[in-house]
Amino acid sequence: MSEDSPALDQDERAELERLRAEVRQRRVPRARGRSVLAGALVVLGCLLAPVALTSAWLHNQVADTDRFVATVSPLIRDPAVRAAVTDRVTDTVFGYVDVRGLADEAVDALAGQGLPPRVADRLHGLTGPIANSVRDFVRDRVGELVATEQFARAWDRVVRVAHEQVEGVLSGSNSAIAIRGDRVVLDLAPFIEIAKRQLVEAGLTAADNVPAVHPTIAIAAADRLVAARAAYVTLRRLATWLPWVVVALLALGVYVARDHRRAVVWSGAGFAVSMLALAVALAISRAVLVDGVPGQAAAAAAASYDILVRFLRDALRMLFVLGLVVAVGAFLAGPAVTAVRVRRGAARSLTWLRDRAGVRSGPVGAWVHAWRAALRATSVVLAVLAFVFLDRPSGVAVLLLAALLAVCLAVIQFLDQPAPP
Repeated sequence: MSEDSPALDQDERAELERLRAEVRQRRVPRARGRSVLAGALVVLGCLLAPVALTSAWLHNQVADTDRFVATVSPLIRDPAVRAAVTDRVTDTVFGYVDVRGLADEAVDALAGQGLPPRVADRLHGLTGPIANSVRDFVRDRVGELVATEQFARAWDRVVRVAHEQVEGVLSGSNSAIAIRGDRVVLDLAPFIEIAKRQLVEAGLTAADNVPAVHPTIAIAAADRLVAARAAYVTLRRLATWLPWVVVALLALGVYVARDHRRAVVWSGAGFAVSMLALAVALAISRAVLVDGVPGQAAAAAAASYDILVRFLRDALRMLFVLGLVVAVGAFLAGPAVTAVRVRRGAARSLTWLRDRAGVRSGPVGAWVHAWRAALRATSVVLAVLAFVFLDRPSGVAVLLLAALLAVCLAVIQFLDQPAPP
């Protein structure tokens, strides 16, 4: 108000206060509406984050043949999986090779050629142990075969060829991995042929009597696979655009919010919680899968599950750590009492250390003091760019980047000295 304008009387001032109160009342619902909208966007983004990560994993690891082979290849090197394959192949061989019957026939033939009955009876008593010894021999040979690098390469070739069949299982089309009864089974015919050749070369020519058969091994419960088919098709369609929708929702929520820094804190914390929920879901699904597989195959099913989802687990761990780092960083940059105390304590410690060492930064300190805000922003931007250009970053890599950023900020604070008057 200028010096020439007349002072407001009591009625005019009352009217002015009434108008101001009315303006404030109109602004409050608008501010609340922005807060509600921002919260809804952040919550929706956090809820969709596990779905987006799972769909991207399915698209990158299962739908792509090379990545699928790289994921499944270590299965045959797991002891539990090797034992399950060895047992199943051995049982198949002895389903068609009756060693005890062949031994009894040989003893009977010798008895027909004049072998004394007493000796023949004793030889008949030895056919059982002989059959068991042969079975142990066959199992050892098959186990050695399964443990060789040649078999591992054959496994990779079979997995590569069967990749389309795996997709057929999840999409509902016919494949060698099929549903029989209440179980999902894997056809072991290619491995039977390899075992036959190895056994014949080792001297057990009777193994050549095994016909072209298709034994199977149970790998999951059928009812759960049926439910997974619809989820697989839907998630694969979402893989190309859902992750970007999550990023857009979180960014829009932060932009709409009145307090951007607080929105960043809640976005990071919510994102970390969503990754934790996905980890719990993976643990529950693993337990359900193992419970659905009978007998000794449960250990192989558990090992297979762990190997298959290891890249998904690595990704969710990395994103969990990233969410926590973002939330903690945004909180420490804010005006909260705890954040202010932490910053002041760090600044005092660095100042004490600088004074204790007798360091005088001179013109460099004055330059850092003048450009400290730009230097801090540049450090943050460089840390973000380093994370973006990392190839498959892990949770440890995120922590290391956060530590390096903290060191850079500490160096800036250490060199920050205003120019003397």
